[in-house]
Formats: sequence, structure tokens, C-alpha cells
Amino acid sequence: MDNSVKLGKGGRVVIPVELRRQMGVAVGDELVLRYRDGHLEILTAKQAVHAAQELVKRYAGGKRNLAQELIAERRRDAKNE
Repeated sequence: MDNSVKLGKGGRVVIPVELRRQMGVAVGDELVLRYRDGHLEILTAKQAVHAAQELVKRYAGGKRNLAQELIAERRRDAKNE
């Protein structure tokens, strides 16, 4: 579905209600904007977190638990202080 909107005062853009419903967002929800390959992407915070997790997974390997590794590292550092 294509929608056309106008850029308003202060760079404001109103997302049409049909698209907000499809995205599952409401007034006050946090959105993430990113400009990639000549296109503006609008993501929900949940989508942005998922994309970041997938990126980390790609580089760190799917079986590692980076959060647990960081906690263990911090505990070792605290012990050595």
C-alpha cells in the first residue's frame, strides 16, 4: 500500500492511520528512523532491537550468550579490584 504525505513544519511527518495500525503503533510509542540505501525506514523499538540482535548474532555466533559473558567478566573484574 502506497501512501503520500507532506513534510510539515519542523520536519514533521504524519503516518496515516492505516499504516500505524499495520505497524501496531499508537501515539506516544517510540519509533526508530534510519536512512539506508536511499530509503527512510521507520521501525518500532521492538523491530530495531530485533535487528540489532540479529546483527550481533551474525558476528558473535548463535550459540554464545554475550550477556552472561559480560556479567562473568564484570564479576571477575570486581573481584580483582
